[in-house]
Amino acid sequence: MIAAFSVTPLGIGEDVGEAVAAAVRVVRASGLPNRTDAMFTSIEGEWDEVMPVIREAIEAVKAYSGRVSTVIKIDDRPGVTDGLTAKVATVERYLSDS
Repeated sequence: MIAAFSVTPLGIGEDVGEAVAAAVRVVRASGLPNRTDAMFTSIEGEWDEVMPVIREAIEAVKAYSGRVSTVIKIDDRPGVTDGLTAKVATVERYLSDS
C-alpha cells in the first residue's frame, strides 16, 4: 500500500517546518520507501508497517503542539511493489508520448 499523509501542528503560527521535519525524520528512519513533497509525505509498505510509522510521525509533531491535524490518503493494492516509482513512471511515459 501507499499512504500519502500530512501532519500539521495547530496553534504554533505559520512556521511549521521544524515540526513537519520531525515527522519526516520518523518516516525516513523507518527504512520504508518514501517521498516528501511540498504537501504530503508518501510511504510504501504493508499496512502493519506503514500505519505505526504514521502514528509515530503524528506523535513527533505533538511534541510541538498539543493539537495536530492529519490527512491520510491510502492506495491499498495487494501485490504491487515499488508503487511510488512505478505510478509516476507510468504517467511520465504517457506524457512523453504526447
